[in-house]
Amino acid sequence: MRTPLLSLGWISPLLVLIGCPSPDTGTDEFGDFGDFGETTTTSTDGNSETESTTEGSAECGNGTVDPGEECDLGPDNSNEGTCTAACLIAACGDGNVYAGFEECDDGNPSNTDECVEGCKLPVCGDGFVLDGVEACDDGNDVETDDCTMTCLPADCGDGILQAGEQCDDGNDITTDECPACQLSFCGDGYLQAGLEQCDDGNMESDDACIPVFCTPAACGDGFVQAGVEECDDGNIVPTDECTDVCANPFCGDGIKHEGVEECDDGDDDPDNGCDPMCIAHGDPQCFLPYTTLNLANRNVTTVNQVVICDNGNSDGQFTGQVQWYRFEGAAGVQMPEAAPPELSCGTHAPGWIDGVHPGLADGVVDRTVCFNWAGNQCQWNQIIQVVACPDYYLYNLPNAPVCSLRYCGTD
Repeated sequence: MRTPLLSLGWISPLLVLIGCPSPDTGTDEFGDFGDFGETTTTSTDGNSETESTTEGSAECGNGTVDPGEECDLGPDNSNEGTCTAACLIAACGDGNVYAGFEECDDGNPSNTDECVEGCKLPVCGDGFVLDGVEACDDGNDVETDDCTMTCLPADCGDGILQAGEQCDDGNDITTDECPACQLSFCGDGYLQAGLEQCDDGNMESDDACIPVFCTPAACGDGFVQAGVEECDDGNIVPTDECTDVCANPFCGDGIKHEGVEECDDGDDDPDNGCDPMCIAHGDPQCFLPYTTLNLANRNVTTVNQVVICDNGNSDGQFTGQVQWYRFEGAAGVQMPEAAPPELSCGTHAPGWIDGVHPGLADGVVDRTVCFNWAGNQCQWNQIIQVVACPDYYLYNLPNAPVCSLRYCGTD
């Protein structure tokens, strides 16, 4: 069924005047076309009658709308006008382009080729997907929906912010601030360059990548890594409830755990001062109070910084009284058994033990401390007492003979 491009109002006044025969004159109204013939019929009473019938042959273009024609403008018939060369009223889909009203007419109802509904040339945004040219066409000029204004499907990385996207920076780089068109965050599974060291795509704190800063799991970070760590107390102190390798402490691990063990020598020998229950069996002096010496300037590595004399309370730690001391921390863990250089240990003449330290089974012993000065490694000397305790030594130190002499420590 044809769909005219215009309303039928344009047909008036009549396109064609249809001729009517005059009263019986005995002449042929159609001129040279001749008679159309006679047909003889028989009436019901048996008498023959002659009845004239008119069956003219239609001729498109004669200016007369003949049977089978929709219009006839004679010489004005045109495939580009209101009445086609086939004497049909111009309509979208007849294969003829009606000038001024149609942009195209390919004679088919397809909306995916070069001429779409309404006999219009296809354009992006007309709602019809042109085969081989457009990937989509949603019939609007909205840039931020599923089909862009260039009739391409909306896609992450096209630089257009569509619904569901938090950002779109126009690239497919996943290491910047907008991976997969979502704002970058720790746990999104994308490693943001310069900010994250890892990103495993989750917020779990017991795996190899720790939120909220996306840093690799490590002993001392306060998170227990499943299958790797037994504990993690947020530090790497070896002597507390979780060791510096994130293992649960136990008697025999070689680490003395404060408040839990008296000693821990890492073996099960009951005769070396620390038994298999981590109970100390050292000299009784080991379990009496002592004073700690831990200043870094007492260490043999300190040279020409200060000049202190162990004769009176000159550094705030050495009291000048005969009492027991323990070297710890930056000062070192024991006195040296070889002469330090002159002017080391924060003094002029550094003191050292002329001999070796005792063992746990030796108890309290006497030793000689020599003071190195003026090319003589034992320019002055002093008798002291030393006792070996589990994991450390204690020294019973009197005032130095003169100034400036000092008892030294080493690592």
